[in-house]
Amino acid sequence: MKIGVIGTGYVGLVVGAGLAHTGNDVVCADIDDEKIQGLKEGKIPIYEPGLEELVHENLGAGRLTFTTDVPAAVRRSRILFIAVGTPPGEDGSADLQHVLAVAREIGRAMDGERIVITKSTVPVGTARKVREAIQAETDHRVHVCSNPEFLKEGAAVDDFMKPDRVVLGVDNEAVGRELQSLYEPFVRTGNQILLMDIASAEITKYAANAMLATRISFMNMIAGLCQAAGADADQVRLGVGSDDRIGPSFLFPGIGYGGSCFPKDVKAMVRTLRDTGIDAGILEAVEAMNESQKRFPLRILDQALGTDLSGRRIAIWGLSFKPNTDDMREAPSLVTVEGVLERGGEVVAHDPVAMEEARRLHFGDRIEYAENNYQALEGADALVLHTEWHPYRRPDFQRMRQLMRGDLVVDGRNIFPVQKMVEVGFRYHSIGRPPVIPAES
Repeated sequence: MKIGVIGTGYVGLVVGAGLAHTGNDVVCADIDDEKIQGLKEGKIPIYEPGLEELVHENLGAGRLTFTTDVPAAVRRSRILFIAVGTPPGEDGSADLQHVLAVAREIGRAMDGERIVITKSTVPVGTARKVREAIQAETDHRVHVCSNPEFLKEGAAVDDFMKPDRVVLGVDNEAVGRELQSLYEPFVRTGNQILLMDIASAEITKYAANAMLATRISFMNMIAGLCQAAGADADQVRLGVGSDDRIGPSFLFPGIGYGGSCFPKDVKAMVRTLRDTGIDAGILEAVEAMNESQKRFPLRILDQALGTDLSGRRIAIWGLSFKPNTDDMREAPSLVTVEGVLERGGEVVAHDPVAMEEARRLHFGDRIEYAENNYQALEGADALVLHTEWHPYRRPDFQRMRQLMRGDLVVDGRNIFPVQKMVEVGFRYHSIGRPPVIPAES
C-alpha cells in the first residue's frame, strides 16, 4: 500500500518505519526542513531503542522516504496518517491546531478518494472536526478514521511491531477491511484487531492512559500509608498485584509519572469530562497525587539537610522520565533540580542518554554533567535517584560511600536493597519503606 505519514515526531517515525518494514511504500512528511534533511541522511532526532536500525534498513531498501512537500505526499498516498503533536492548552485541553492545519492541507492537496487516520492522541469528536476541515477544502470523498497509538517510550518499536491489540475506529465496512489488511502482518500470533465506532476508539486511548496513571497514583497513595504505618510498600504491592483481578503492572511505588503522554492525556481527559458535565474528581486526585509525589526528594532533602542548601552538592542519577528514552517532558528530575538550585545548592547529574537534552532544553550550564554515575558522586552530600536505568540498579555501594562526602541517598524508584544500604551505612530513604538511619547519624 502507498502510505503517507504527516509528522515525523516520536509517533510518526515509529509508524512510518514500522509500516515500511512490512513492505508498504511509505513517505513521511514534515515542514521542519532541518529534521527532514537529517532523516534523509539517517539521523534520528530522538532516542528510541531499535528505531535507528529500523529507519536505516527501510530507507536503504527504498520503502521509506522523507519529504517537506506535504501536498506531494498526500497525492502519492492512498492512506494518510496524521501524527502531529497535540500539546495541552492553558485549560488542559488538547490543542488541535496542528491536527486541523494538516487536515486542511490534505483537503487542498487531494486529487481523489483518501483514507485519513488520526494517529495523534486526540479527544473524542476530533475525527468529525478533521472530516469537516478536509471537506471544506475539497469535493473528493474522504474517510476519516481513528487509530490510536499505544506505544511506550523505550519500547515503542516492539509495541508497534508486536502490538497487544490494534484499535480501529471506522464508519465504513470496506475501509475497515482495508485497514485490517494493513495491520494483519503485525498480529499473526493472534492478538486482536478491534473494529469499533470512531468515538469509542478516540475514548479508548485516553481511558487507557488515565487508568494506568490512576494505578500509579493509587499505589503512591498506599505507599504514603505504608510509610506512616511502618509497613513495606513493596510487600503490599506484591500482595495486591498477585490478585488476578488486579495484576502487577503499574503498581510500583515511585516519585510519579512524567513523559509526553500521561500528564497531557490525564489533563485532557479531565477537561473533556468537565465539558461533558461529568465529575472528574478521580482524575483530579490522580493529578494532585502525582504532583505531590514529584516533590518527595525535596521533602527528604529539606528534612535531612535543611532548606538552605548553600555549599551542598547534590548528585542526580537519571534525568529522563523513564529508562530507555531521552525524553524529559514532565520528568520528576525537573522538580528536584530546580528545587535544589532555588535552595542555593549545586547539582551534578548523570544520565546515560538524556544529558544533552537536559543541557539544551532545561538547565544549560546551571548544573554540572558527569561523565559517569560514579563521577557524579565525588564530594556529594546526597544522591537522588530518579530513573531506574539498568547501570544504576546494582552499583558498587562501597565505592559510592567512599566517593560521597555525605551519607544521604534518596531512592525514588526503590531499586536499592534496604539491607545493603544498612550494611554500607547510608541514610537511606525510599518510597513507602521504613527509612534507614544509621545509629551514628
